[in-house]
Amino acid sequence: MSGHSKFANIKHKKERNDAAKGKIFTILGRELAVAVKEGGPDPANNSRLRDIIAKAKANNMPNDTIDRGIKKAAGDAGSVNYETITYEGYGPNGVAIIVDTLTDNKNRTAANVRNAFTKGGGNVGTPGCVSFMFDRKGQIIIDKEECEMDPDELMMISLEAGAEDFSEEEDSFEIITGPEEFSAVREALEAAGITMVEADVTMIPQTWVELTDEDSIKKMNRIMDLLDVEDDVQATYHNWNE
Repeated sequence: MSGHSKFANIKHKKERNDAAKGKIFTILGRELAVAVKEGGPDPANNSRLRDIIAKAKANNMPNDTIDRGIKKAAGDAGSVNYETITYEGYGPNGVAIIVDTLTDNKNRTAANVRNAFTKGGGNVGTPGCVSFMFDRKGQIIIDKEECEMDPDELMMISLEAGAEDFSEEEDSFEIITGPEEFSAVREALEAAGITMVEADVTMIPQTWVELTDEDSIKKMNRIMDLLDVEDDVQATYHNWNE
């Protein structure tokens, strides 16, 4: 996630994603394939697969597309050779950027990620150069307008399921979990009929960087736009306070 207004940033990200729906489905399809290969095609016995199915539904992926993806991955399990590679680097004014990729050609992916950084005036660094500035956490965002449950009750369900923190913002609720507790908390909320705008394990910045000049903002947006359209990129995280 990026910026302090998490819900506003999610809506902005979803608007951006809606314009590239095919890209999202490609990302989700790869995640489904890897989850099936690692834990099998039965969601009842594969918590990672359950999480990805929930994520796919939140992004309006049709149920039949999800089912086809799972069956295809189960039938072609031996041919799924995606490799997870994380890149770390810097944008304008030292903005920290982490890029998670899932690729079948790491040379192509490395070149494309490096190109995105370079065109935005940034540079790819060594592994670990910025990740220490982030915390890996489960993050669940709920739109207040879509939630009829009393906030105290919502908080109790979350904490009893294993959440670390519950906070109320102007237009949303945010629930933070440890990575290991994320699935249990998400499933408890799902069982309670709660609609989640976003539910994922993410990298949350410990500090934020302000960009005040137009050139730096333009360069940072250039990096993000180029990474957004790269099929091998699964997720990007940064500490720019947009």
